[in-house]
Amino acid sequence: MTFEGWTNSDAKLQAILNDGKEALRADHAAIIAGDPDADYVTFYNSPSSAAISRKWIKGFVDDDQTLVGRARVFDPKVSVNSTGSGVLFYCVDESQGSTKNRKTGELQGTPKGESPHVQYRTLLDRSKNGVWKTMSSTTAQGAC
Repeated sequence: MTFEGWTNSDAKLQAILNDGKEALRADHAAIIAGDPDADYVTFYNSPSSAAISRKWIKGFVDDDQTLVGRARVFDPKVSVNSTGSGVLFYCVDESQGSTKNRKTGELQGTPKGESPHVQYRTLLDRSKNGVWKTMSSTTAQGAC
């Protein structure tokens, strides 16, 4: 993954960007490792968000799939809402990435007719140890 424009002069907003980036990297690393129970997934996600991430990762593992190629992560928009939660939207260009069957080696890219650009919309809260953990995340295909 390459992250473009993931800097902010405000320290709090930069911390949200940093931990939001690591949450995405953790989920993808767990898919590549074939480990839905990886500690790093829990580290960057709240319990409810981690359960959803684990289910998503497990889908890849159960289908004997991994991720290969490149992903460009760009156009981050970060703010703090009225309750003090971090709000982070960003785009991922998956056009140079694929899933790969671990047994057959077969590659599958973005299905025809679907945009390879996915917008992630995340809500993060700061934990007692200072980590901005993902509380919820949704995606919108083609919203970038």
